[in-house]
Amino acid sequence: QVQLVESGGGSVRPGGSLILSCIASELLFSSDVLGWYRQPPGKQRGFVASFTSTSSSLYADSVKGRFTISMDNAKRKVDLQMNSLKPEDAAVYYCYTRRTSGITYWGQGTQVTVSS
Repeated sequence: QVQLVESGGGSVRPGGSLILSCIASELLFSSDVLGWYRQPPGKQRGFVASFTSTSSSLYADSVKGRFTISMDNAKRKVDLQMNSLKPEDAAVYYCYTRRTSGITYWGQGTQVTVSS
């Protein structure tokens, strides 16, 4: 079972930046999907960004041009660089990986607060 541990959440003013990191407990395959979801208060969890099996990145429309997802060569760490943060970006951010088996694993989440 893969364990995912997120870090880097915190509080920032609108327009600020944060980097979220997620480390997996084992080496992942290039065919696995790695990425991030988020859950704002009182809302459902929604897709943010991911690396697909072809190592191409996907982004939710709401974060395109502001967020950048990256993964290290060892396939154990994925980062989410978040720039120009808005109050509506405030949420608990969850790292996930979807293995080729179809099983999805989730991290415990890290809180991001955006307020003045």
